Amino acid sequence: MPVPLTEPVVLQDAHVRLEPLSRGHVAELAAALAGGGLEHAWYTAVPTPLTVADDVEDRLRLHAAGSMNPWAVRRLADGALVGCTTFCNVTQADRHVEVGATWLVPGAQRTAVNSAAKLLLLGHAFEACDAIAVELRTHWHNRQSRAAIERLGAKLDGVLRNHRIGPDGVLRDTAVYSVLPHEWPAVRATLRASLSRHS
Repeated sequence: MPVPLTEPVVLQDAHVRLEPLSRGHVAELAAALAGGGLEHAWYTAVPTPLTVADDVEDRLRLHAAGSMNPWAVRRLADGALVGCTTFCNVTQADRHVEVGATWLVPGAQRTAVNSAAKLLLLGHAFEACDAIAVELRTHWHNRQSRAAIERLGAKLDGVLRNHRIGPDGVLRDTAVYSVLPHEWPAVRATLRASLSRHS
């Protein structure tokens, strides 16, 4: 039987441990965010040290409602918490999920952390949860995120124009990508190759 997409589970490899998110992570996440460096990212929603507790509560509420499975991201090289990621927009009946609502502190970006986390999340979705599709969404203007998604081999499904109104009132176009089960082996090989360059 496939594992439910919302079942809390620890996912770990040589680079990261994804820990089911809990209130016990708040202080460490606040400390990680205190280093700053994410304030310029107007096109993405990242909590601050003062709002991270509310962000965690929102994620736990969505988990209880059955639409999200959130994790804290721990870098194993130094044991530090460096961000959060989730299965979101879960549709269990269709075994369909989005990997998103992800943020990483600047020191963890463009390192093995993101590739390792994506490898664990996609592997869990396809191999344990028998997902029929995994979506990845990002702001059209988030060129760094779009490039990373395209490098791993996800296909662009389309752009949802004027998809959301941001906190600042700016309209967001959302780029929607996906990976299907038959594409997973090639995506997995791409992620493993990326990780080998960080070894």
